[in-house]
Amino acid sequence: MTALRPERESDTSYGQQSYGVAGAFEEWPGGGAYGASPQPEPHPYPQPEPPSAPQPYMSQQEPEPQPFAPEPYPASYEPVPDEPYLPPADEETVALRIPDPPPPAADDAVSGSPGSSAARHGGPAHGGRAARRKAAKGRHGRHGGAGEARSAQGSAQGSAQESARGPAQEERRAPLSRVEARRQARARKPGPAVVASRAIGEVFITTGVLMLLFVTYQLWWTNVRAHAQAGKEASSLQDDWANGKRNPGVFEPGQGFAILHIPKLDVVVPIAEGTSSKGVLDRGMVGHYADGALKTAMPGDKTGNFGLAGHRNTHGEPFRYINKLTKGDPIVVETQDKYYVYKMASILPVTSPSNTSVLNPVPPGSGFTEPGRYITLTTCTPEFTSKYRMIVWGKMVEERPRSKGKPDALVS
Repeated sequence: MTALRPERESDTSYGQQSYGVAGAFEEWPGGGAYGASPQPEPHPYPQPEPPSAPQPYMSQQEPEPQPFAPEPYPASYEPVPDEPYLPPADEETVALRIPDPPPPAADDAVSGSPGSSAARHGGPAHGGRAARRKAAKGRHGRHGGAGEARSAQGSAQGSAQESARGPAQEERRAPLSRVEARRQARARKPGPAVVASRAIGEVFITTGVLMLLFVTYQLWWTNVRAHAQAGKEASSLQDDWANGKRNPGVFEPGQGFAILHIPKLDVVVPIAEGTSSKGVLDRGMVGHYADGALKTAMPGDKTGNFGLAGHRNTHGEPFRYINKLTKGDPIVVETQDKYYVYKMASILPVTSPSNTSVLNPVPPGSGFTEPGRYITLTTCTPEFTSKYRMIVWGKMVEERPRSKGKPDALVS
């Protein structure tokens, strides 16, 4: 059949009445039997008037339509048992219609599948008979569409949670066998090379920290402590002199007996007997060479070389900048009775520590040619080492009693 049929008003269904019976075919709107030429009905709306003059292309007469002669129908019609005919909703419906889509539900928003939404809400399933049966099963299943959506949502959430779990949770969830546990324990245990490298690293770090502490002690703390000890000794000497306490004339090792002033270097430091490191030099004082073959004269002697030693770095470092002295710079030795003023004469930048001739009454290389009253300052060089010695010589130019006041070198 290629044409559409109008609905029948009789109570007899299709397939229960033969097409040869009267009334099997209804009359057409124009009247007459089926197959006859239909009569035109009056149009409800006014028709436009025909054109006044015929157009050129309308000049030829069109052939009249021939009446439609349908083919004879078979004597009987067997309906399809699986597909009963359902009458349309109204009598005016003759053509096919697309049904209105059902309203969206909450399950559709979750699932997001148009096919599943149509199946749950009873919409028509597109496709053949197998597709319609599958849609019907989905609509009228055991748990319905809501159960299917919940199961799909639960499976999606489960897969997301599985992907979000880390390896640690997987290990906790799946217990390991004893062999695997031992194998992992051995893998976590560091090897000999790792242990050795860690031990060496810790040793290096500890050594570095100790060296840093030692350097801090040497360069900072020893100076702080030596300055305090030297200042205390100088104050004690001045108090004794002010109280009239007389010097015995012979001093014990480590005993202070004078004060050295170097105005250009802003040095004021006590002078003690001997050159012991722990008893004299490390306490921030300057030591007088008074032991054995290195014994030198005192400032009050008529002739001789007054030899002094002091640190250039650390422990108060009183002689650190004696290399900056120039010829004529004053060097003053203050005692209980007098001030002895020397003028810087010459300098020996580098010499061997075993060169003791620099302490002779007339030291070679100093520029002195005859006996006199000299002073010799000795210290280590280069800085922060004791490989060599630096020597500075001076010659006495003034002997001033304390009763006359301070010399000009200390006043200006």
